[in-house]
Amino acid sequence: MHELIKESEVEKAVQTIFNDYNGGKHIDNIDIYNRPDQAEIQTILQNLIRVVYPGHFRDRTHKIYNPKNSFAVLIEDTFYHLHKQVAIALDYCKLRGSMTSDERKIESYRICKEFFAKIPQIREFLETDLHAAYDGDPAAGCLDEIILAYPGLMATTIFRIAHELYLLHVPVLPRLMTEYAHSKTGIDIHPGASIGKYFFIDHGTGIVIGETAVIGKNVKIYQGVTLGALSTRGGQRLSGKKRHPTIRDNVTIYAGASILGGETVIGENAVIGGNTFITSSIDANTRVSMKNPEMDYRTASNQHRTEEVQPSEEWFYII
Repeated sequence: MHELIKESEVEKAVQTIFNDYNGGKHIDNIDIYNRPDQAEIQTILQNLIRVVYPGHFRDRTHKIYNPKNSFAVLIEDTFYHLHKQVAIALDYCKLRGSMTSDERKIESYRICKEFFAKIPQIREFLETDLHAAYDGDPAAGCLDEIILAYPGLMATTIFRIAHELYLLHVPVLPRLMTEYAHSKTGIDIHPGASIGKYFFIDHGTGIVIGETAVIGKNVKIYQGVTLGALSTRGGQRLSGKKRHPTIRDNVTIYAGASILGGETVIGENAVIGGNTFITSSIDANTRVSMKNPEMDYRTASNQHRTEEVQPSEEWFYII
């Protein structure tokens, strides 16, 4: 087989690609040491999750005799590495203009100090999310099971971490974090969304929550729900505008529902049934459902009957 490989042809292929790198395209830049590192961000995120849930996600690469000392080292190490990645990311921020390397380091340090000061607040919100999951899911055996096994809480945890960095105007890194959560859980929450306490995602696969979505307290969302924009044909001209819906307090949204548009508001205590498609506001205390589906039965003897499905109060298009 090796006789078939001609070194000159391989070198020609390499040179062809190198020549293409000089084509002036944005993707030609090969400055690999001065851009955010996906693997490093994932490691930082995993360490932040260990900080948020001490004792639940242990790093087994080293022996721990004194947990307090170990967590002190973990927090300091995470601060150090996040500081480095934020300084690199600031080079991508259009709003800050041109910054020198020293200015980016100073700004990164300020951001990291503010972010780590927010961790108690992140943990306060996550404690409410944890109890919302336990209270809202009869299949939950205990609180620790939810922390260790529920993709909804993991996606929410990563969102709440990334959201604080987003509020501090850190470029790129918050999105890398939530897209990592997306790849792990199937739940896509943009770090710019605003989500209140006691938020519960049940099952979760296929959920999409857009950048300008606003979600109140005590909201429960099932799998396949989209809180999206009516249209993105305007492209960058829509950047910074309210494109995604507002969900008030105590709303439940069942599986497969799509709620679209920046002017769409779902009022308090509303219940949105499965597979509904909503592009205008819904009043408070309203129950929305698709017209009852019809079941069709045919037997081997060619007997035929139809029956309208009547969802009960306890069963409303959920799993």
